[in-house]
Amino acid sequence: MRFKKQKRHRKTVRFFCVCFGFRQPFKVLCDGTFVHHLLHNDLTPADKALSNCLSAPVKLFTTSCVLAELKKLGAAQSASFQAARKLAIARCDHEKVVSADACIAEVIGENNSEHFFVATQDADLRKKLQKVPNVPLIFGLRNALFLEQPSKFQRDFVKSSEEKRLHLTEKEYKALEKRTTSVSANADEEDSGDEEGLGHHNPGLQPHDTRNYSGKERDAKDRVRFKRKKAKGPNPLSVKKKKSHENLNRASGKEVKGDDGNGENKRKRKRSRRGKTVAGAD
Repeated sequence: MRFKKQKRHRKTVRFFCVCFGFRQPFKVLCDGTFVHHLLHNDLTPADKALSNCLSAPVKLFTTSCVLAELKKLGAAQSASFQAARKLAIARCDHEKVVSADACIAEVIGENNSEHFFVATQDADLRKKLQKVPNVPLIFGLRNALFLEQPSKFQRDFVKSSEEKRLHLTEKEYKALEKRTTSVSANADEEDSGDEEGLGHHNPGLQPHDTRNYSGKERDAKDRVRFKRKKAKGPNPLSVKKKKSHENLNRASGKEVKGDDGNGENKRKRKRSRRGKTVAGAD
């Protein structure tokens, strides 16, 4: 379960980093309710607990109006007041003290230019800040901290902004139209000038230089033509040599005839022994 929660938190953090430019160390704006929750559930030190939740280093902030509200609550929130005093103070520019939720909403504004993560236990404040495009929200549940997933409004805002980037604005469209008209007018002037000066200059006799053109601008004739590799025969060293019919006939003729110059077969020749002939004569 913890692994799934961390994976979901990393995905949410990546969403705000990619779409709205949040960078580490993340700045977390805490109100009095969140500080009280951390102390009540022994989630201290606070910066370590929040860095584990976001899987990144953090800096904790609060406002002077939040400190004034905690101070008004008296001894019941004295520990929370002392803990909140140790946090960095975010500038709110209020001459008179206002409520904590109104102060935080004003510090965030319409676009959250300071890229704050807002940590609060106030459900009404969280619902209000869900309508601001780039405000990630953190809340506590018992002894665990959770990062809310982007609301439907925030996802729709990101989707619409991405679609707007794909299309030209009116200013860009007018500039492009003006440039295309000027280019076409210059091209028409050059064509008319070439037609008038054909007697002095013949563009067809000039060599066509393609060194300054890209591959797409070249004609089909100017492109390098690669020869298709044809199938080659087998390796002649690995092929068995063919026996010719003439060599076979010659070899067979030698075996059958076996001429020794007199036309007689060597295998059929018989030798006469002198000893036997002499005895018979006697």
